[in-house]
Amino acid sequence: MWPMFFTLQDQLTGLGKRIKARRLALDLTQQAAAAKAGVAHRTWRRMEAEGRASIEDLVRAAIALRCDEGIVALFPQVPATSMDELLAQQRQAAKRQRQRASGRSGGIGS
Repeated sequence: MWPMFFTLQDQLTGLGKRIKARRLALDLTQQAAAAKAGVAHRTWRRMEAEGRASIEDLVRAAIALRCDEGIVALFPQVPATSMDELLAQQRQAAKRQRQRASGRSGGIGS
């Protein structure tokens, strides 16, 4: 079986349709979803119709639609190729955990 390849436009259009479907499943109007996400209604309409938005607006939409847990999975961390890299990744993860516990956050994926 051959893998299915999607063009950029296919991906954008599909994303817009999924955003709309999720919004409707949550019983939100475009105006309510845009307000919840903190984006302009025009921006929300464009996301749904064309799948076009800034990364920030897309993340805001994901949070508003309760889909943000998948954002980190979009670009998974590259697996360590040596013990030194693995230990460095573990130290970095522990540092992020301590920052979150103390109330400081470096943002998504930082």
